[in-house]
Amino acid sequence: MSNAAPAPAPVMKPWIEAMHAYVPGKAKADGAPVVAKLSSNENPWGPSPKAVAAMQAVLAEGHRYPDPASTQLRAALGAKYGVDPAHIICGTGSDEILHMIASAFAGPGDEIIHVRHGFAVYEGATRRVGATPVVVPDVDYTGDVDAILAAITPATRVIYVANPNNPTGTLLPAADIRRLIAGVPANVVLVLDCAYAEFVDGEYEDGLALAQTLPNLIVTRTFSKIHGLAAQRIGWAVAALPLIAAMDRVRGPFNVTSTGQAGAVASLADDAHIAMVRAETIRLRGWLAGEIAALGNAGLRAIPSACNFILVEFPEDGPVTAAACNQYLLDHGIICRYLAVQNMPRALRISIGTETETRTVAAALRDYVEGATGAPA
Repeated sequence: MSNAAPAPAPVMKPWIEAMHAYVPGKAKADGAPVVAKLSSNENPWGPSPKAVAAMQAVLAEGHRYPDPASTQLRAALGAKYGVDPAHIICGTGSDEILHMIASAFAGPGDEIIHVRHGFAVYEGATRRVGATPVVVPDVDYTGDVDAILAAITPATRVIYVANPNNPTGTLLPAADIRRLIAGVPANVVLVLDCAYAEFVDGEYEDGLALAQTLPNLIVTRTFSKIHGLAAQRIGWAVAALPLIAAMDRVRGPFNVTSTGQAGAVASLADDAHIAMVRAETIRLRGWLAGEIAALGNAGLRAIPSACNFILVEFPEDGPVTAAACNQYLLDHGIICRYLAVQNMPRALRISIGTETETRTVAAALRDYVEGATGAPA
């Protein structure tokens, strides 16, 4: 028998060891029957029936690889939004595109900026390539353009800004976005993540026109939210041709499924379904915000939202807290997103559900507050 020491086990890169795996919203209510799943900002009305039919029609071709360039989808997006398809790239959800950007433009020794209460994928994309995350403070859950610009250094390679922002729902005005775009140096990639663009009700800068001409702006979008195609994982982005070429180098081959491409093309053509989802989301968002405001005496606050969810801030301690409310909701089969995992232990994020689901969670919030305080809400 050999007395040689065993060979050492493989060791991950230190920047990978510093990462935390993405924690999705809960899908189960800890044993209780699920009454309302409001944890992942999903479209509760589902995809367009036309999209479902289109996806079913291509299932028989499941043995063939999908179009690697998403040609028909990019053409449909170009026609819908007035964008040259050559300036469009598609991905496995916008998440893949966010990772593509970090992979193409940053690495060890570089810095990537995101706001304190931004999308969790930004830090993961940054650490995955060995870059250093630079976290910028916000103001009452809203991004601060001046703070972002002040954080730029010679090491800055990428800036991620979600507008509207997830998980807070807050919106930067169009003028602020244009000021940010104008203030970022041309050698720094500015990513405008517009996953929730369709839920904005008012003036909005989506960046699509600017992204075709500016050398450093990338606008990302998704079919996971208003289109109800989250399971298909389809994202897209618009950028200048050199940026598209760089992302293409790190894009996974055949990255968007045939069913996803077909469903997305059909969904883009169903204006009536998308208009219904938008109108119902905005209506129920306003109603739920009003119900939460009525609980203000107990310390609850609805952060103004331009997304398909509302962030609810709770008192730090006392009879009513986010942690206790989250458990109460789970005990009653209502799944929301408790944000302690994102260093927001005072906050619950509640997705907008159907009429029944939204009224159910509002009633449960009221019941929790009344039970915790011993007084009518």
